[in-house]
Amino acid sequence: MHLMRIGAPGAEKPVVRIDEHHYIDVSDVTPDFDERFFAAGGAALLADKVATGRPQEFTGERIGAPIARPHQILCIGLNYSDHAAETGQAVPDEPILFTKSPNTLVGPYDDVRIPRGSTKTDWEVELGIVIGRRTSYLDSVEEAKDAIAGYCVVNDVSERAFQMERGGQWSKGKSAETFNPAGPWLVTPDEIADVRNLGMWLDVNGVRRQTGTTKTMIFDPYVIVHHLSQFMVLEPGDLINTGTPPGVGMGHDPQIWLQPGDVMELGIEGLGSQRQNVVGPR
Repeated sequence: MHLMRIGAPGAEKPVVRIDEHHYIDVSDVTPDFDERFFAAGGAALLADKVATGRPQEFTGERIGAPIARPHQILCIGLNYSDHAAETGQAVPDEPILFTKSPNTLVGPYDDVRIPRGSTKTDWEVELGIVIGRRTSYLDSVEEAKDAIAGYCVVNDVSERAFQMERGGQWSKGKSAETFNPAGPWLVTPDEIADVRNLGMWLDVNGVRRQTGTTKTMIFDPYVIVHHLSQFMVLEPGDLINTGTPPGVGMGHDPQIWLQPGDVMELGIEGLGSQRQNVVGPR
């Protein structure tokens, strides 16, 4: 099942995508794809409506993030062996954890805004995990599969000077407004043959900058969810950004940073694609 939210910012309605041109409105089943929806059963609640509902045609509506603003956005750093190599950093023994402010979440085609004072805004195509039930202290990695509601494309936009050169936490370089485009849809796990073997890509101004695969993940989605559950309670609807393959701007020689007027396009096999225009500071 492909879960989507369409409409103006703050007024999105939940729908299920049937195909490229049609959807089923499920707003009479749930007001949103939020913590309450996932806790109550998630996509399973929509089966009858999808089977009997009348398909409607997309008419150019804005596509929002596929989930409502989550309780938290958790992120894993240096989680691809080939990306760690391009940064010159050692492969971590345990997942590197940082957070993004939940209000960074925007739609897959919304503008990305360079923050004030930025000199090194960068891109990162990532696999996003959405948590499906309240989860803590999982006993095994295998149990993590049942805690995942689905997967989506995420652009973990980053400001490297804020992140690396200003001291404190990485979150400072990750939490500017618009820094977490997500979507276009949330894909339920049953529709993905192997989440550990998905192609990934990102272009800037039509030039391929990132090409990768989830096969080079150091810690796969199930390991990540199990690991995080040992340290915190994961709530339904929480989003986890799982790291990026090589080709980020920071990894190029010379380094490349986003500028107003740039266009990012990115996607993951089976999860759809995004397109963002880069705009200047407020």
